[in-house]
Amino acid sequence: MNFRNLLLVIPFFLLNCEQKKTTAATEIAKENVRILPELNPDSYNVAFLIMDGTFNTEFTAPFDIFQHTKFREGIKTMNTFTVANTLEPITTFEGVRILPDFDYTKDDLPQIDILVVPSAEHSMDKDLKDSIMLNFIKETDKNALYMTSHCDGAFLLAKSGILDSVASTTFPSDVENYRKMFPNLNIKDNILFVHDGKYITSAGGAKSFEAALYLCEVLYGKEIAKSLAKGLVIDWDLSKVPHLTAQ
Repeated sequence: MNFRNLLLVIPFFLLNCEQKKTTAATEIAKENVRILPELNPDSYNVAFLIMDGTFNTEFTAPFDIFQHTKFREGIKTMNTFTVANTLEPITTFEGVRILPDFDYTKDDLPQIDILVVPSAEHSMDKDLKDSIMLNFIKETDKNALYMTSHCDGAFLLAKSGILDSVASTTFPSDVENYRKMFPNLNIKDNILFVHDGKYITSAGGAKSFEAALYLCEVLYGKEIAKSLAKGLVIDWDLSKVPHLTAQ
């Protein structure tokens, strides 16, 4: 290639490089765009409080049940979304990474009608020293219709002070620790979940499905609850589930 031809090629080469840079920058910008969940204003807003070490089942079980309300007609369905103290990915105890929808320490949050607090690896120790998270629970409680926990999530509700005048329960093998840590609480044992006032606490694990179905039966009636259970291949009959309703 002679010098004259080289001069003709260089501008096209530079233009192509700039186009590639622009395309790459555009793709990066797209990746960094925050996509907020679409919230139906006529639905219940259900927030799931997650933190590093959250156990999968206590998070995904109620999320599955509540999210499926969107596929039922004639009811006030549920908007489901996650809240955390960061927008960075949360890593569950089992290693699943979840991208939070809202940062409760910075964002202007939607009104939360139902708060779900699953169990996490540190629900009985360092999470109980997180004053910002505990204050978030306490503030949410002021206007929420229901406050729910699964497994050791009850420890966070208890530490925030909102269970002081109601009955509650937690993971079966942690009941004794629950009693030692909160000796003034009305703690129930040998039961799968307790409903007292607007508070529902469950033993957790697979029984998180049943506690979530129970709340759906309270809100929507028996037939809708059975329909949601059927969609997840769960044999639902509240009369066969050991529970306490102390409303």
